[in-house]
Amino acid sequence: MLPANRTLETLTPEMVAKTIDHALLRPDMTTAEVISGCRLSALYNTASVCVRPCDVALATKELQSTTVDVGTVIGFPHGTTSTQAKVTESLQALSDGAVELDMVLNIGKLKSNDIDYVRQDIQAVVNAAKQKLEKCCVKVILECSLLTDEEKIKACKAAQEAGADYVKTSTGFSTGGATLEDLRLMRGCTDPDCVKVKASGGIRSLDDLIACLQAGADRIGASATAAIVDEMRARKQNQ
Repeated sequence: MLPANRTLETLTPEMVAKTIDHALLRPDMTTAEVISGCRLSALYNTASVCVRPCDVALATKELQSTTVDVGTVIGFPHGTTSTQAKVTESLQALSDGAVELDMVLNIGKLKSNDIDYVRQDIQAVVNAAKQKLEKCCVKVILECSLLTDEEKIKACKAAQEAGADYVKTSTGFSTGGATLEDLRLMRGCTDPDCVKVKASGGIRSLDDLIACLQAGADRIGASATAAIVDEMRARKQNQ
């Protein structure tokens, strides 16, 4: 549990690590790199790894004796696959051992103001996933760099209405990543008792991570996990 006042003084290295979904999503990543990344996550005891769908079974095997959850991405990175394809991909991921799903909403439908489609697309994944695994955590990626503020608000509200657990800023593979302005907007237009916020994209330092937490994020998507946590340990030792 994170403190209400999220600062260098109130956070610990263990708390920082448990905010991180360690990202292993590069399309050119080798099997050896995935295994290495899972072992790094176990060593630092992160919240989860977020792997490509093809790597879920491997990550589950690598992390079976740890407290690190396995997550994957759905409809990634563009969100343009059909709803049924997203549902099928989600169910396969859960069968392979995933317990967290980061799905990309349909950006084109959102920008066309077809909010019913966007909501139903999310809801289909949420319902199918939670019926198969009640504790499954579903995060909805907005891809904020492609959206207006009005569209971001509509997306957040649709995700909340559809029963998602998180709204998330970015895939990390588009034109921009997490911004503090977007995090504040997303936190401000959703119910914190129902929906949490994940920051992802461009978070490479401890200062970046703490700023995101202070802006309203509860979870952080990052690949610079070791550098971030090591920096936290060093600063704590020097206090």
